[in-house]
Amino acid sequence: METTPQQVPPILEVAWKEYGQLDTVAGSRSLAHTNLRKWIAIFGVLAVLFAILSEKYPANFPAIGALILKFFLISAPITASALAAYANKFFAAGDWLITRAGSEEILKEIYLYRTILKNSNTRRAYLEKRLNEIQRTVFRGMNGELIMENYTGIIPPPPRFNPENPNCDPGFNDLSGDEYFKFRLLDQLNWHVRKVNQRQKDRIRLQVLILSSGVAGAILAALGGELTLWVALTASLTTTFIGWQELRNLDLIVRNYSHVIVELRIISDHWQTLEESERTQSEFYKMVRSTEDMLWSRNVEYIKAMQEALKESNLEEEAGLINRVIQEQRDSDQRLKAEMVEAIVEQTKVSLEESEETITEAFKEALGTLAEEASSELVQSELASMQTAIHEAMETITERMGLSSSLKTIETEFEGVEIGGNTPMSVLNDLISRYPKTPDVKG
Repeated sequence: METTPQQVPPILEVAWKEYGQLDTVAGSRSLAHTNLRKWIAIFGVLAVLFAILSEKYPANFPAIGALILKFFLISAPITASALAAYANKFFAAGDWLITRAGSEEILKEIYLYRTILKNSNTRRAYLEKRLNEIQRTVFRGMNGELIMENYTGIIPPPPRFNPENPNCDPGFNDLSGDEYFKFRLLDQLNWHVRKVNQRQKDRIRLQVLILSSGVAGAILAALGGELTLWVALTASLTTTFIGWQELRNLDLIVRNYSHVIVELRIISDHWQTLEESERTQSEFYKMVRSTEDMLWSRNVEYIKAMQEALKESNLEEEAGLINRVIQEQRDSDQRLKAEMVEAIVEQTKVSLEESEETITEAFKEALGTLAEEASSELVQSELASMQTAIHEAMETITERMGLSSSLKTIETEFEGVEIGGNTPMSVLNDLISRYPKTPDVKG
């Protein structure tokens, strides 16, 4: 039996292409910036090394060696300066942070489209509007220079999304609570756990290198003599490692990722502790909103951390553009909340109408059942027996009420008569004859 291929909503196809384009640009530009900074640091250290080697080059060695060292000594600082000027010109604005913010915002809107807004009739118009706003925000954030190639890869972009892998989000279908939990919440929780451990290893490695170069410089200075000149190299290495640590901003990133892990784990634990009947639409929406808010908060904090690094690299004016991106993305959250309220109200109205119809049908069915039972022979026989018992009870009560009245009359008539051994027999016989008769058995 052949399966019908899933129909891809055009708006989701457009959204995934926009996400793929911004995500690819962000990744490539971030990698290029990192590599450029590495080479600037390397050439800075090499300049010190060539200066020391030129100073220490023996006079009895070939002159060509001294000439080569002098060439490298001159070219190393020139190359480092040229690379720094290039980085300041083409990477100072931190455009990869702007495209990263745009891609993450699109991803958030895609998941909201597939979860909270999946029952809304206006979700296509909402997503289209948000895509337009995000693209304009990225354009403004990049100073009106949107230079990037079109995305021609697979959508959703692999390996994070793969329709052929059952453990990956297919990317186009609406998601249930369990599917969102698996494809989005757990995926991001595991990703942050891996990344925070990688960043911690990088931080420890840099600390070891900083301490090692510092100790080496102290030892060389203590030994003195010709070795003192090499202290300049160890000092250059220490400065380079410290500068690299500040550029990477590992301390803030580790704290940021650790916070995300804690919050996502709390959300995850809450969903897993719910019984199947407790995993309602309200709990589903709550999980989605909490997760997306937490992930966007992480994205904002990451941008701020990188922004601080750019400021320390004399990039304050350009880095200020990122503030505008963050503010505009935060403003979009307010518009989203209004859409969420509309979607929840619409879904609640449908649920109430269905419940009302179900209750009405059940009530009518119960009335019909009672009418059938009331008309049965057994019920009619029981009702007749109850009527006879009530009639007999009323007769008994009436008789007892008559007995009480007769006794009251006798008491009044014989009020002054003392009953005893001296009472005349005629009075006693009169009293006994007036005493009322009852059907009760004596003895």
